[in-house]
Amino acid sequence: MGWLSDAATAERDWLRSETLRAFEFDGVRVPLVDAQRGIRKPADAVAALSIRTVYRPEGAARPYEDAVGPDGRLRYKWRGTDPEHPENKALRAAMKAELPLIWFFGVGPGDYKPIYPVYIDAEESLQHQFVVAIDEVQRDSISDAADEHVRRYLRVERNQRVHQRVFRSTVMRAYETRCAVCSLRHGDLLDAAHIVEDRHDLGVASVRNGLALCKIHHAAFDANILGIRPDLVVQIRADLLEEVDGPMLQYGLKERHDERLMVLPSLKREQPDASLLELSYERFRAAS
Repeated sequence: MGWLSDAATAERDWLRSETLRAFEFDGVRVPLVDAQRGIRKPADAVAALSIRTVYRPEGAARPYEDAVGPDGRLRYKWRGTDPEHPENKALRAAMKAELPLIWFFGVGPGDYKPIYPVYIDAEESLQHQFVVAIDEVQRDSISDAADEHVRRYLRVERNQRVHQRVFRSTVMRAYETRCAVCSLRHGDLLDAAHIVEDRHDLGVASVRNGLALCKIHHAAFDANILGIRPDLVVQIRADLLEEVDGPMLQYGLKERHDERLMVLPSLKREQPDASLLELSYERFRAAS
């Protein structure tokens, strides 16, 4: 986990599967993921080391549908249906020993965002799945005496933390860590922006509802100073076009008016959804 933290950068906080399989510990190669399996257990270990959720292109199904349950914790499917399968036993051993694991979530073909530490909290045998706490805090159960509104808030907030980390990595990978509006490359100055806000019914954490934006353009987008038409052309609010200010307004905003986005994902299936851009642009026009 320390090596994973050192390997992450602001420009790239996900890793290629080849890099994960080449990991060495004390001079011994110990792959962190298995090329063919979702559950990784080193040959000389009793417990599992990691779990993996493969990347799913828009509209495609995964071999196993891992999902977050109503309590905000991940449900990770068994390998097959045999409770005594060695990989299922390896996860059960990690659960009994309360060992931390790494969850590798696919954000692109062969690209994985590591989320750690995660813990196997329980097993739901009838559903052929394990219950996974996705951070240290989630392991602490919410008091039964807590107000239901508090319990609901904590479940949603924990769920969002994971989704936002995965969403950012997926969007940055698709846009090659560059601002869609101005092509700025510095990851520390970039955000993964929702086209339609996540509280909206259609505001899912999907790459097609995302834009890589520098912090200035993200703030301008959220404030309806900058809009993006469904044909991917940038618009700046009319009153700003008339305003005279410093170089940021002139070069950072006004000169982007009527210009197409500078950066788009290379895969068409990952480019912004035109219907979501239309919703967002309607909000921009209403504010103008």
